[in-house]
Amino acid sequence: MKAIIQTDERELSVQDVEQPTITNEQVLIEVTHAGLCGSDVHAYLQKGFDWVKMPRIMGHEYTGEVVETGTDVSNVEVGAQVVEKPIHTCGRCFQCQQGLENICQDTVKRGFETDGGFAEYVAVDADYVKEIPETIPSRHAAITEPLSVSTRAVYDRSSVKPGNTVLVQGPGPIGILCASLLDSMGTEVIATGLANDTKCRLPALELLGIETLNIESDSVRDYVDETTDGLGVDAVFDTTGHKSGLESATEYVRKGGEIIEVGIPSEPSEIETAPLVRGEINIKTSYSALWSNFEQSIRVLENASLDLDELITIYNIDSAENAFEDAHSGEVCKPVFVF
Repeated sequence: MKAIIQTDERELSVQDVEQPTITNEQVLIEVTHAGLCGSDVHAYLQKGFDWVKMPRIMGHEYTGEVVETGTDVSNVEVGAQVVEKPIHTCGRCFQCQQGLENICQDTVKRGFETDGGFAEYVAVDADYVKEIPETIPSRHAAITEPLSVSTRAVYDRSSVKPGNTVLVQGPGPIGILCASLLDSMGTEVIATGLANDTKCRLPALELLGIETLNIESDSVRDYVDETTDGLGVDAVFDTTGHKSGLESATEYVRKGGEIIEVGIPSEPSEIETAPLVRGEINIKTSYSALWSNFEQSIRVLENASLDLDELITIYNIDSAENAFEDAHSGEVCKPVFVF
């Protein structure tokens, strides 16, 4: 089978590799579409972080058709369109026992610690697959996992209500999805990004009717003050993945408001806590997703309430390096490979 394999820093190749075989508890998925995540791009730029062994088939956001099932599999049948929950958990630790398997103490991550979905076939334990209705196009189904990360942040981890004013920092795929979900709830959304984001990401949000600001040329402070009569926004979703994200979020949120930290910075943030305490400003974090968030995402996809085609750019696997570089440069919002 063909697979996109990262071999070194900024080095990819499409190679013929052996098709995986399944155990009695697994299913074999023929991949149809696979999304390129920001973490894949970071791994591409940094030779797979410090803990990803190269060479590696990357990719954890994908969908496909079940073409074979193990003898002990009963939850899914051949022919089903499925997605995988890519963070595999132990089921035994305190967090798993409390229903918080997204923060399990002993995880295995698809596409990082095991070969991933940038391949024609993937073998997966049946417990980690979810059937997707055939009414959802495959190119959209490939977005189920990042959409689940976003539904967890918006629906489960925040207290946002219709009519609130919300600032979303960082218009990467997760930021765009969070902003779109918030907009569909009836909130007033402001999205901010860098000059690099004016190529594709901020325009994609503008097409959805969401107000955008380029923090390198626009005054976010002035706009927030004007929009909220100097009060500050009700909530800030920080999806930047940069240490400055949390720092700036504290400047724009109102007293009694909340900050939802979704991005994962590589450097420590420095914030002054006294104003947060005196203002009873809540800082919450949101990480990965539960199966319930996948269910939320499937309902969103079924309702077609988000215009995902404004977000997606399709690439064939022979253009893999172009897809990674285009995502890094901001030329496209969300590359999706077709197999």
